[in-house]
Amino acid sequence: MMGAFPLAKVYGLLEPGPVVLLSTCRRGVPNVMAMSWHMMVEFEPPLLACVISDRNYSYETVRSTRECVIAIPTVEIAKKVVACGNCSGRDVDKFGNIGLTPRKASLVQAPLIAECYANLECVLADVRMAKRYGLLVWEVKRAWIDRGKKHPRTIHHLGYGDFMVAGRTMHIASRMR
Repeated sequence: MMGAFPLAKVYGLLEPGPVVLLSTCRRGVPNVMAMSWHMMVEFEPPLLACVISDRNYSYETVRSTRECVIAIPTVEIAKKVVACGNCSGRDVDKFGNIGLTPRKASLVQAPLIAECYANLECVLADVRMAKRYGLLVWEVKRAWIDRGKKHPRTIHHLGYGDFMVAGRTMHIASRMR
């Protein structure tokens, strides 16, 4: 069950650098991508930065809608996370095909992801480095956390299909670098 989470504590959710899922919604169609390059920029209001290639379908959507949800998955859905990174939402209904559950967010059109430990509703705050680096800065407007997961085991992308989970490494065949 998701419950409100204090915005002042969002930094602690992301500081360890887990792989995240970024969901969007354009013209009523939800999409999701896997992302491992992100960082906290500011404590309050919570600002985070991420890099999305301008060749990526999600880039087009976030630039036009100026909003997203950044969801933090756990090891239990690691293969679904990798599957999100191995196909394009331009061609595939990722939520339906991969088996993720979109849930209505409170402030943005992008959906929360029910299977994820935490969901952060974000609005685009700064695009000054987007053209050159693909770097987008987001302000977290609302944060949700599954209080039933006391010790969530997030996944951390090490490159070339290797991930770290709670200090150990696992390999999932992947086309992601």
